Amino acid sequence: MTDPLPASLPAPPYYAVVFTAVRTAGDNGYGEMDERLFKLAADQPGFLGVDAARGANGLGITVSYWRDEESIAAWRDHAEHALARAYGREHWYASFALHVAKVERAYGFTRPAGT
Repeated sequence: MTDPLPASLPAPPYYAVVFTAVRTAGDNGYGEMDERLFKLAADQPGFLGVDAARGANGLGITVSYWRDEESIAAWRDHAEHALARAYGREHWYASFALHVAKVERAYGFTRPAGT
């Protein structure tokens, strides 16, 4: 297994969609659908990358990055994504919040190997 790294993104501006959620108990098909949706999103025009984490307390944060608002709207309207959102409200999420933000500046750091 390789070390996790933040998404490699182009220079701003671009958009970030921040999805924060608390899951319900059990998988209920979530893992399989999560993998499927990631592959679908990655094939969408304007998709730039994704970062995701889930804490032991069940709180998960997924940030997807997009070229523009039109790309975000196209993904929101994608038929399979719409079905998954509806199923999620019924089965996977105790609560969630979604935020869309325009990224104006970005910078990062990666420690050189062996230091």
